[in-house]
Parts: sequence; C-alpha cells; structure tokens
Amino acid sequence: MSYRLTSLAVLATVLVAAPLGARDNPGPAIPSVEDAPIAYLLDSSSGQVLFERDIDRRFMPASITKVMTTFLAFEWMEEGRLFPQQVFGIRPETFRQWSRKGSTMFLSADARVTVDDLLHGVTTVSANDGAVVLAEGAAGSVEDWVAAMNAKAREIGMADSRFGNPNGWMDEGRTFVTARDLGTLAQAMVTRHPSKYRHFVGAREFEYNGITQSNHDPISGVVRGADGIKTGFTNQAGFGFLGSAQRDGRRLIMVVAGSPGGRVRAYASRSLVEWGFEAFDSRTLIDPDERVASARVQGGGASEVGLTTPRGIRVSVPKGREPQISLSVRYEGPLRAPIAKGEHVAELLVTVTGMPSYRVPLVAREEVLEATVIQRVFNAFRSWLT
Repeated sequence: MSYRLTSLAVLATVLVAAPLGARDNPGPAIPSVEDAPIAYLLDSSSGQVLFERDIDRRFMPASITKVMTTFLAFEWMEEGRLFPQQVFGIRPETFRQWSRKGSTMFLSADARVTVDDLLHGVTTVSANDGAVVLAEGAAGSVEDWVAAMNAKAREIGMADSRFGNPNGWMDEGRTFVTARDLGTLAQAMVTRHPSKYRHFVGAREFEYNGITQSNHDPISGVVRGADGIKTGFTNQAGFGFLGSAQRDGRRLIMVVAGSPGGRVRAYASRSLVEWGFEAFDSRTLIDPDERVASARVQGGGASEVGLTTPRGIRVSVPKGREPQISLSVRYEGPLRAPIAKGEHVAELLVTVTGMPSYRVPLVAREEVLEATVIQRVFNAFRSWLT
C-alpha cells in the first residue's frame, strides 16, 4: 500500500493519492443488524467509522449511562480524588430509594463498601444502588456528581449528550445520548485508562454480600477478544449495548440501540463486531512517534516544527481491495512560537476511497522556543531573500 502526503494550511484542498488499483471491487457486505435501528462501528485503532446508521439520533441510554459514571471515576482516580480502597457508607434515604430497585448489588442498610466493589458492581451487574452510593460518596451529592459527568462529557467531545442521573434510571428524558457520543466515551475510556479498563470492565460475574450475579454482556466470552462494555434496557429505550473487542492489537467499538428484545440485541451486537474484523484489514501507515510532516513556525528559533503522533497511524481497508489513500496535514499557520514538545498543533486528514474521512491529532515532535534578537534578524533576512 502506498499513499501521498501533503502539508497544507487549514481549508486547503486535499491532494489525492495515485491510484492503487482494484477500485471497482464491491465493498464489504452489509452486516446483519436489521434489528438495531441505531448501529455504529468504530475502529478505535485508526479512528475510522466502519458502519453507521442514525448515529446522531438522540436516545435514552438506560444503564449505558453507567459507562459515564465509570469513566468519571477512572478520571478522578487518576487525579487522586478517588481511591479503589476508599470506603463509603449508604445513607438511609439512599437505601430506602434504591434497595433492590432494578439491577442491584444488594447493598445492605449498614453497608461499608469499597470503591473497588462499587465499580465492579456498576460495570458487571449494572448496580443502580452502587452507582448512587459511588456518586454520593465521591462528590458529596448526586447533583454534584451529575454536574461533573456533564462537564467531563463536554471535555471529551460528547457534543450531543446529557446526563440527569448516575445510573440511567428513567428521568423523563433528561438523560440522552447519541451513538457517536458513546463511541467517543468508549474511546476515551480504553485509551486513557487501559489498566483500569482491564481491571473493572468485562468480568463475567460479580459476588457481593454472599450473592453471585452474572454479567449480561452479549459478546464477552462469545466473540473472540471481546471485553465489555455495558448493556442497557428500559421499556422506553428498548435494548441497547455499547461494546468493544480487541484482536491482534486492533480494537473495535460498537453501539446498537433501540432493539426490540435481548436476543436480537445480542445477535446484532455479535454480527456487527464480527463483521468489522472479518470484512476489513488493518494496516500501519506511520509508526508511533515517526515524523509525519512539518509545519511552518513564526517567531521561533526554528522556522518549522516536526509533526508526529504518539499512537502512529493505522488504516482499515476492505479485504481484497487496494483503495486510493490521501493524507493531508492541516493547521492554522504559520504556528506561533513558543511551542511545547507534545503540544497538539495540527491534524492529519486521512481519506480512503469509498469510506468516511477521519482526522488524527498531530503533536509537535520537538520544542520550539521564541527566537532571540539575533535569530529574528536572521529570520527577517532569510524571509527577504526568499
């Protein structure tokens, strides 16, 4: 596979790569997801959308809401605001409201429970009581926790979602998401917190208070490489699932929502993720930390800065095809010094014929300090000559 790359300022036209042949071959067959009105398959390793159906339509996520609660807990652990062995009690009013209400981890009225157990209860058995106790213990109140959930959602780019509670219980439509936003959330969770993800997500069962319950995840233990994430169901929302699987270093994230039953949700989920692995090949275009291109710099000790991406750049292409690929660097330039090493300064637009384009953030490969007086004189003279 080959491609051509050009470095351009923002709003410039993309340069199309040279033809690579086999362009007339039909694309991958459509996956069997007829019973999923909303369906989304994202290649997390590349950032490509492999399949989409109504992914910007708002819907009630039900217990998939708990993924946002889990992610916020991971973030607070990373910041030192929350600790796995921290112990919380349950307030009497919380016990009265949430004891055995819907999915539960059977917290007792005098429970003293660790954050580790609460999170496993939330991720494995969808504990409504556990989510509320975690929210109150960590933030002081459900309201403050929900405010933090919404702030975090905005921070990571969930542009069309809102949370009204920590567990997804019916709240007259105050909680809503889109499949695109759930993909963003799952991507943030697995990339920012891989060790926490492995520890807390995807367990097949959970035992607490002498009671063992199974996970209802429809793909873990069934689809090779599957490791979560969360189901959801209410009468209003129907059956939904946000899931992920990894094979040979390639991770897929998928959403199905609005299915009329648990069995058809399971079938659609398994079909979608298996199709993603079987219908596409994943290839490396640029290795991690390899220099991708350069960007012009104004007012710096150097006239340009190298651009790279810590994760490298991969691309998924339909099996049996060699599509055209074009790469274009875009930035608002010239960049102004100083520029810190690792600072996000540009984007790489990747275009694969017949598939949606996608963007990869690019960072500065080295530091560029502000120019000294002598360097400014030299830069001005060089600019005059050119």
